[in-house]
Amino acid sequence: MPSLGADMEAGTLVEWLVKPGDRVKPGDIVAVVETQKGAIEIEIFEAGKIEQLLVGVDTKVPVGTPLARIQTEPEGPPGAVAAAPPPAAPAVPLATPPLVRAPVTPPSPPPVSPAAAARARVSPAARRLAEACGIDLSTVSGSGPAGAIVYADVERRLGEAVAPPERKRAPGLDLDAMRSAIAAAMARSKREIPHYYLAHDVDVTACVQWLTRTNAARPPDDRLLIGALAIKALALAARRFPAFNGFYRDGKFEPASAVHVGVAIAIRGGGLAAPALHQADRTSVDELMARMRDLVQRTRAGRIRSSEFSDPTITVTSLGERGVETLYGIIYPPQVAIVGIGKMVTRPWVIDGAIGPRSVVTITLSADHRVSDGHAGALFLAEIGRLLQEPDKL
Repeated sequence: MPSLGADMEAGTLVEWLVKPGDRVKPGDIVAVVETQKGAIEIEIFEAGKIEQLLVGVDTKVPVGTPLARIQTEPEGPPGAVAAAPPPAAPAVPLATPPLVRAPVTPPSPPPVSPAAAARARVSPAARRLAEACGIDLSTVSGSGPAGAIVYADVERRLGEAVAPPERKRAPGLDLDAMRSAIAAAMARSKREIPHYYLAHDVDVTACVQWLTRTNAARPPDDRLLIGALAIKALALAARRFPAFNGFYRDGKFEPASAVHVGVAIAIRGGGLAAPALHQADRTSVDELMARMRDLVQRTRAGRIRSSEFSDPTITVTSLGERGVETLYGIIYPPQVAIVGIGKMVTRPWVIDGAIGPRSVVTITLSADHRVSDGHAGALFLAEIGRLLQEPDKL
């Protein structure tokens, strides 16, 4: 069971997407785990063959518990032909536990009645999604083992529906539990992290003009938003000022080797999540925009990948679309900084000795005083502002 955040202690396995004998490669989605943050897709990081599933569906287990075992692929030079079958490589757990334990082979399941067998042909996650969306499972074709209906089958049926009923909440999300998890993480943050706060007003008129020119010939779905420019500028600044990009663990700061920007996303009904845009500093603005749209859609549907939840190195939050001009975030531990972006407003601004209207955004920084100070924070915010003056170079 992977750790999907500093506040996660356990998760419930709600669906297997593989079975013993299936071959997998890094990046494949193999299971769905439900936590206080929602239904998270679990990715595999080894190539090989599924040997054994160690945890049953609807089982809640602590972080670090092995979920399955895989037989790793034998290594050898490209094109080499073995004279004899290679010896079996040691099985590797999907999630490495903090203490090495011998895996326990689960007992053989008791005989299953015909009625229970019929129910088992629909995974719990798929059943919950169908109930939330008003989908009749008899109209869904199963693609899982022995024709079982899995989550992806219900999602596909949703796409075929002409007018699916409005969902009251995202499937797989317990918003009350999510709110409790958020409160616990933020209380810990304010209790343990000595925050300091800075604000910086940035003239983004150049960004507005560049976006107007760039979007003029694009269809609506391909147009860029100023948020993509802000995230790219933030990521580049974080790469230059590593004291704001990393984790504070065990009494010391660990700079991150990459910039994975967590994007705070509001979930309808009151939830909040901050999955990561990986390698944001090395990603084009167009790709960032596409990935942001996809991330927002999947987060609000309760379908986030484990890698997106487990490794954000710095977070950005914005309430500009809600009319908030200035906001100061609370650091999500073990991160050491969060950047807030406010509403773009028109203000009088002095340019070359003359006053004129300019588009201005207030960018804030909440940072950990154990790792950085106000001087470094001011330079960091100034770098973000400088980068936004040249949007064509982002």
